[in-house]
Amino acid sequence: MNEQGTPRLSCERARAFPIERALAKLGHFPTRTNDKEAWFLSPLRPETQASFKVSRKLNRWYDHGAGIGGNVIDLVCLITKRSVKEVLQFLSNDQIAFSFHQQQIPEKEKEGAIEIASTREIHLYGLKEYVRSRGISLEVAKKLCREVHYRLRGKDYYSIGLKNDSGGWELRNRYYKSSSSPKDTSHIRNGGNKLLVTEGMFDMLSLLELNPKLELESDFLVLNSAAFVKKVFDRIEEYDSLELYLDRDATGRKITQQLMAASKKCIDRSRLYEGFKDMNEKLMAEVKNGVAKGRQDVFL
Repeated sequence: MNEQGTPRLSCERARAFPIERALAKLGHFPTRTNDKEAWFLSPLRPETQASFKVSRKLNRWYDHGAGIGGNVIDLVCLITKRSVKEVLQFLSNDQIAFSFHQQQIPEKEKEGAIEIASTREIHLYGLKEYVRSRGISLEVAKKLCREVHYRLRGKDYYSIGLKNDSGGWELRNRYYKSSSSPKDTSHIRNGGNKLLVTEGMFDMLSLLELNPKLELESDFLVLNSAAFVKKVFDRIEEYDSLELYLDRDATGRKITQQLMAASKKCIDRSRLYEGFKDMNEKLMAEVKNGVAKGRQDVFL
C-alpha cells in the first residue's frame, strides 16, 4: 500500500475501536447500560444528568446536551484536544488495564476485603486526568501517591493510592473512595521540625501544589480519617509546631479546637480556605479562576 493510503487505512481501523473502551482509557465510565446503548455524563462539558449516548451496535456517540456526535476518533480529538495523528497513536497503544464495566463498583460490592495486586508510578491516562481535575499536577501527585491496582470480590480496579503507616492504602478515583486494611494515618517524615496535618491526601497535595518547598522544611501527617486524631496528640512532643489544615465542617472545627487547647504548638491554618470545606476545594476554585499558581505567600 502506498504512503497516501496508509493514513486512510489507519483511520478506518481506528474507527472500529470501541468507544466505551476509549472512554474507559480516558477515565469515563457509564452511568447505565443496556444491550443497545450506554449512557455517560458528558466528557465534553459539566453535567449532573447523563445525556451522552454511545450506540453499541453502530459504535457511534451523540451528546444530546451539546447537539453533536460522531465516531471514536472525533470524540478522542475533542476530549484530549489532540490531532488525529496523535489520537491514532493513542488508540493503537492500547494499555487499558481493565475494561470499562470493571471500574464501576456496585453498592452491594463496596463491602469486602480489598486485595492489593500491584502499585506503580501513576501511568493510566484516566488517573492522570483525575489528578488534574483536583487541581494537582502529576509531578506533585507522584511525590506522595502511587497508581494502585487491586481486586474486590473477584473484579479488578485501579485508583490513586496513598500508603498509610500500617501498610494499607487510601484509594481514590473519579468514582470511588475507599481504603484497604489496615486503616491508619500516613506520616511522611522529611526531617522537618514542623508537622503539617490534613484530613485527606488531596488536601496535603494541595499544600504541596501551592508551595513545593514545604517538603524541604516540614513533615506531613494525613489523618485519612478524623477518628485518628489521637495520632496527632501523640506527636505533639516531636515537633516545634503543628500546623492544622483540617476540614471546616463541624468535626474538623471540633478537632482543631481540641488540639489548640492541648498545646500552644498547634496552629489553626483553616482561615486560609475560609468559605470552602477544605484546602483542595479552595485550590480547585483557584485553578478554575486561574489564580492558584504562585500563591506561596499564603504560607507566610
